[in-house]
Amino acid sequence: MELTKWAKLQEELLKAQLGVIRGYLRSEEPSGRERKAPQRKSQMSIVTDILSSASAPLHVTEIMRQAQEQYGVSLDRESVVSALTKKVRKGVAFVRTGPNVFGLKGR
Repeated sequence: MELTKWAKLQEELLKAQLGVIRGYLRSEEPSGRERKAPQRKSQMSIVTDILSSASAPLHVTEIMRQAQEQYGVSLDRESVVSALTKKVRKGVAFVRTGPNVFGLKGR
């Protein structure tokens, strides 16, 4: 093996070792250090979660109530209805079964 290839191999090995060491040190940092907050969910992902756990399509009022109970989030009624209606028109993921009553497509 020529010297240049050997040096590059050694460099890659040392980088990998350093990555492992840094990962270990990060995991050993004191718990008093600020942790990143869990990533927030979008309103549509909250609605999707609620509808997927429901046994039947739900009225937007019920979706909003469950979002508040389960996620502590107050959804804007008009925004939710508008977003769901747009998805229904595109034929993506949701169906409308009545006035302001939505479910997941294929359920």
